[in-house]
Amino acid sequence: MNWKNTFHEGLVPSLSLPSLRALRTALAQDDPLLIQGTTSLPPPLHALQGWPVEAACAIGYCGWMGEHLDTVAEVVDYFADVCCQIDERMREPAACRHFLNWFDETPRGEMIQALLPEVDAAIQAKEAKCQAATT
Repeated sequence: MNWKNTFHEGLVPSLSLPSLRALRTALAQDDPLLIQGTTSLPPPLHALQGWPVEAACAIGYCGWMGEHLDTVAEVVDYFADVCCQIDERMREPAACRHFLNWFDETPRGEMIQALLPEVDAAIQAKEAKCQAATT
């Protein structure tokens, strides 16, 4: 399984339009608050659960900026919930790793160049579904 399949079939159904739009903006602007290699800054440690988030990975960023979550605990819980949904949707334990490993291990410029058009496509598909549902 590749990261694109996991992104579109596993992750996107769990993300709202505001979350996808926030991620799109972060990618387009190469926002330094979108980080690779960890879920959040401060790190997801028990002692730091109540601290405000200062930066987050792709999934955490969606919760933080798209869903207006504030604390490390909120973002980490969101991340865990979304990852569980991906795994269930893909019917594979730890299926989320296909996207997360790619996101973390791909050089930033390459990651942005590859992920941005996929996020754009996901936004267009969700917008089309919303429009179809209202007509």
